[in-house]
Amino acid sequence: MTADSAADSASDFVAEESLQPSDNHSENSQGEWDELDELWDLSTVPLRDVPAQDEDWKGKQVQKSAKQQAEADGLLANPIIAELAELQTEVAYKRTEYTLRDWLDNLDLTPRERRGLEQDIAGVGVVLKKLERATVQIATFGMVGRGKSSVLNALLGKPVFTTGALHGVTQTCDSVVWELEEAIAAGSAGGIERVELVDTPGLDEVNGADREAIAQKISHQADLLLFVISGDMTQLECEALSRLRQAGKPMVLVFNKVDRFPHADRQAVYETLRDKRVRSLISPDEIVMTSAAPLVAQQTHREDGTVGVIWQPGEANVGELREKIFEILRREGKALVALNSLLYTNATQEQVLERKLTRRDAAANRIIWRATLAKGLAVALNPVTIFDLVGSAAVDATAILTLSRLYNIPMGNKGAFDLLQKIAIALGTISAGEVAANLGLSSLKGILGISTVATGGATLLPYLSVAVTQGAIAGVSSYAIGQVAKEYFANEGSWGENGPRALVQTILANLDEAALTKRIEGELRQRLLGHRRANSG
Repeated sequence: MTADSAADSASDFVAEESLQPSDNHSENSQGEWDELDELWDLSTVPLRDVPAQDEDWKGKQVQKSAKQQAEADGLLANPIIAELAELQTEVAYKRTEYTLRDWLDNLDLTPRERRGLEQDIAGVGVVLKKLERATVQIATFGMVGRGKSSVLNALLGKPVFTTGALHGVTQTCDSVVWELEEAIAAGSAGGIERVELVDTPGLDEVNGADREAIAQKISHQADLLLFVISGDMTQLECEALSRLRQAGKPMVLVFNKVDRFPHADRQAVYETLRDKRVRSLISPDEIVMTSAAPLVAQQTHREDGTVGVIWQPGEANVGELREKIFEILRREGKALVALNSLLYTNATQEQVLERKLTRRDAAANRIIWRATLAKGLAVALNPVTIFDLVGSAAVDATAILTLSRLYNIPMGNKGAFDLLQKIAIALGTISAGEVAANLGLSSLKGILGISTVATGGATLLPYLSVAVTQGAIAGVSSYAIGQVAKEYFANEGSWGENGPRALVQTILANLDEAALTKRIEGELRQRLLGHRRANSG
């Protein structure tokens, strides 16, 4: 095999295949300025800078922002500071909108990498539309029969969501725009221009596992969560509330159907909720009582002259919940939408990044393995030493070029050979061992090849043994080069802080050379024997 044919063989194998908040803000009399700085930080720090290991960060950040905003409310009486605060919030909001649009427009994924992530990516598009329209989503959650749909209907002032005596009437997630023109015009909604109410299926219905997964997804998209109960909470409700709380969103616990309790019993249930059931999850001011669809007893006279009682729908009472919602909107408004949008996009980005890294790593390993076998075969079949070396370099350079395209790192032929040279120098002993093996074994292989012809094939097995050994040594070298190049490209074309030698040492420390050599020898022996049968046939 010549150097040109080795290069052609190599070409054939190629063709087959932020949001971390600053801790420097001091809690002092300048609380309003601290809040404005934080909003700016949230809008400018790249999403990728968010530490994935801090699982509690999202919830803490929402609570911290609300607390700082509440502390700053006293300063908003100053019209100059109030105007600056509004301006700063608007700048942060627009910056967030730009960040999400830029993320979607520059999403670096191949069609294969996108598979399975379509819904998550589309979810970021939905969140972006919310930002563009200054929309807050308020979603209800809870077990069946607690009156979730009735609560939303009472807020709307009309029967929009389906209700009924049968448990589990709500089968899918439905949303309706809450008409609040007067409140929005009066500035009572914190700059929000649109409010959507979202109804979700009960968490304990048939096929509850699937519906709970839907509820979890909605909870990450929504901006404010309403958890509806109708009495003392069950263990399942406590567990569901705890899981939803992990979304890090503002939440209101809605104690519905209070009209069914005498006043003393109602107060006793409230105190049990406050002091025992949700003490570590919900603050007392996040618990409200409602009577969304009360039934009122009405006396009726029967035909036989007796007196009976019928139950008629009464007037809904959700005033406390309505006021709580507007309190949250006034306090957090557009900043809440911006923050939740960044949180949702960051979570999606983590999934996208994990999928991309996993799939690219698998694709890179396939490229490296094909290069390993291609180089091993080229060396095993080539009796000329200099062509062994040239052909090997051609295969390795081709693999490097293929990896650069996989990781979207621009590189030409010269760049590939330059990188190959740096890697070979850093590899040291493996590269030197490959050259020595080529020089020594190529001569022996050449002699055995001539002897095979002269002896009618009697020395063929020794020839194959030497060829396989030589090819395996070359293959190990190619594999190591490929792994180093893969890490280099995965680090966006960087060796890292410690340089190429440190990276090479790390890879070699995790490389089981004996097992790899054995695997390559097995593959080469099988292919060489197949090549021999094909030629003899």
